[in-house]
Amino acid sequence: MQWHDWVGMIGVVITLAAFLLLQAGKLHGTGFVYQAMNAIGSAAVVLSLFYNFNLSAFIVETAWVAISIYGMLRGLRLRQME
Repeated sequence: MQWHDWVGMIGVVITLAAFLLLQAGKLHGTGFVYQAMNAIGSAAVVLSLFYNFNLSAFIVETAWVAISIYGMLRGLRLRQME
């Protein structure tokens, strides 16, 4: 495996760990850590896709990054309003 394959695999682990921690009640879906884990994990997968491109995976992961960033920004705004 090359470095970009490892980056993609680590991204998958981070994204799945975020979902596992959410399901286990250790993280909250609107929490910054959960959203950041999703953004970082998906961004790592997107990076790996530049070397082994797959259009459908690229679309899903890019959307995942964008939605996660939206969630982080929304959460920060809501916390500032409190």
